[in-house]
Amino acid sequence: MGRRSRGRRLQQQQRPEGAEDGAEGGGKRGEAGWEGGYPEIVKENKLFEHYYQELKIVPEGEWDQFMGALREPLPATLRITGYKSHAKEILHCLKNKYFKELEDLEVDGQKVDVPQPLSWYPEELAWHTNLSRKILRKSPQLEKFHQFLVSETESGNISRQEAVSMIPPLLLNVQPHHKGFVIANDVDNKRCYLLVHQAKRLSSPCIMVVNHDASSIPRLLIDVDGRKEILFYDRILCDVPCSGDGTMRKNIDVWKKWTTLNSLQLHGLQLRIATRGAEQLAEGGRMVYSTCSLNPIEDEAVIASLLEKSEGALELADVSSELPGLKWMPGIMQWKVMTKDGQWFTDWDDVPHSRHTQIRPTMFPPKDPEKLQAMRLERCLRILPHHQNTGGFFVAVLVKKSSMPWNKRQQKLQGKSAESRETTQLSPADPTEGKPADPSKLESQSVTGTGDTEIIQTTENLENNGNKKDGVCGPPPSKKMKLFGFKEDPFVFIPEDDPLLPPIEKFYALDPSFPKMNLLTRTTEGKKRQLYMVSKELRNVLLNNSERMKVINTGIKVWCRNNSGEEFDCAFRLAQEGIYTLYPFINSRIITVSMEDVKTLLTQENPFFRKLSSETYSQAKDLAKGSIVLKYEPDSANPDALQCPIVMCGWRGKASIRTFVPKNERLHYLRMMGLEVLAEKKKEEVVLAGESAGSAGQPEDEVSEEQRAGEAGSLDAEADCDPDAEAGCDPAGAEPPR
Repeated sequence: MGRRSRGRRLQQQQRPEGAEDGAEGGGKRGEAGWEGGYPEIVKENKLFEHYYQELKIVPEGEWDQFMGALREPLPATLRITGYKSHAKEILHCLKNKYFKELEDLEVDGQKVDVPQPLSWYPEELAWHTNLSRKILRKSPQLEKFHQFLVSETESGNISRQEAVSMIPPLLLNVQPHHKGFVIANDVDNKRCYLLVHQAKRLSSPCIMVVNHDASSIPRLLIDVDGRKEILFYDRILCDVPCSGDGTMRKNIDVWKKWTTLNSLQLHGLQLRIATRGAEQLAEGGRMVYSTCSLNPIEDEAVIASLLEKSEGALELADVSSELPGLKWMPGIMQWKVMTKDGQWFTDWDDVPHSRHTQIRPTMFPPKDPEKLQAMRLERCLRILPHHQNTGGFFVAVLVKKSSMPWNKRQQKLQGKSAESRETTQLSPADPTEGKPADPSKLESQSVTGTGDTEIIQTTENLENNGNKKDGVCGPPPSKKMKLFGFKEDPFVFIPEDDPLLPPIEKFYALDPSFPKMNLLTRTTEGKKRQLYMVSKELRNVLLNNSERMKVINTGIKVWCRNNSGEEFDCAFRLAQEGIYTLYPFINSRIITVSMEDVKTLLTQENPFFRKLSSETYSQAKDLAKGSIVLKYEPDSANPDALQCPIVMCGWRGKASIRTFVPKNERLHYLRMMGLEVLAEKKKEEVVLAGESAGSAGQPEDEVSEEQRAGEAGSLDAEADCDPDAEAGCDPAGAEPPR
């Protein structure tokens, strides 16, 4: 529900041009420091050491190891993602090819340790290495491995992520029966677009990116059998803004800028975000609160305050056995508060009135020993860098047992509609602050005034004003939702009787079960150029909340318009981005191809039919020109062959077939088939090592070069591919028209 420190983002913006995260500190450094006059950052901060030694978060006798680890570069880590069958193939490729090539390798006099799996991450799907990003980028010996990492990351098959950041999603313990979609939020508009870019790699119709202040993120409604009900989430990941002192190994600016003031300033916001998350969590649901800070003011103090005001509605889950192999320290029960100038306070009563704006009562442990014991704060997890060569981190897992107490009390309110109560109740997010919420923020906070199980009986005024068209989920028009950033295009659901649908349904023989009501575009005027698809659950959310939330992006592209497509019986060609979602509903224009065919199709721009297998030719020869599906099915009887299915979009031309696959996805499939990419020419032709790909390089004995050029030219016109895209491929990561 939140992201990490705005302060850290400001720090990064203030850094010298050319600097980057990482132990190297970015740029080129000489012995005198930064080239250009910037001084070397010394990894020392006496106040930091004094603070954490006093709090005793590090076991006795381990302080030197703790500080030593903080001064060392952070290991590079990666996580294998993507479809399960593809993940297995990538793991096999990593272990049996790339990691073997790193054995006995030295770079700049340093022995390269072969990557090792993270012992606590399931199924060996996460790995760490002592290779820094600088070495990976600059060393010729590691060029293939680096190219693999970059390409597979862009394809969404691996994610280069800090090890400790992998912990919260695992502890969410998401189950198949949960609601089936993800709403990802960030308060920073620019970061939202980075989030969109990352989410697009997953090619899922079940992800929505929104732009809100997480401490007042609106309560959403969904339609359940004709009734409006509040949407409660099965799982919530509260990754809050934090001071980030657990990231010293990669964000070295923290050494110089660390002060306790950062934590004191962020504590209130962190508590409000966590409280808002708890309000929107379903009973029986699980919320993971995490920071990349070691500071108890941002960690245990927030959890203790949240537990205290929940009055038993929340409890800390015991997750000690859920990640075997992970080393962690239990949460602490006692801590003190220190001002930026080094003054300590052990009790709120000791804080002078002049300090009350900086130090709040929620920053201290509960006074009542029994109440403190009942909170079980030792169930929190603090990850120390020297225990497993990671960053520093804090995680707490909360389970919701019942409605939050203020929700229960407000059920008794009568005589007001739910909508009215939502916008007039003061926020309970931080009741100990002792002052009312800012009236100007009441509208955007949308804090519910109903019980967690109460069904909203709304007057529909917000949903069905006189200017709203059916199926149009426009950007929020009111001032209360106005945030800095780009103006978003509306989400327009295509009516089921729209005349553009029957030709598509007929051309691809779409199954009657195809949910055409889930198709949308991003324009209300002119020709529909791109068709997107969302899950039925996200359709429900979009249609019922367009006035409440700022949606940045959702859905995946499934069809693109061809300017001359009408002459091929269908104006829309398939898009690779959404083919794995769409494929189960397509019953025609599917060509099953062999592994050799796949190699040929991915390494030649327009291979003629004769270059493909006779089985493929027999399927293609009677098809009309236009968009097709190319499907590879693994042969279990041949264990040496690729053992994961591949679905690709293609185009059946006059006498040839072209694939429309983004470059990095194309390289991914070739790697999985054992073909190493050595280099790429300007025209994106792939140069391969080892065996020849299909009939590559064979002479054209029946067709002249002029005929071939003519065929390729006509295919370009037929395909009507985005002119900004690479030849022969779908534009990777293309955004909807703005």
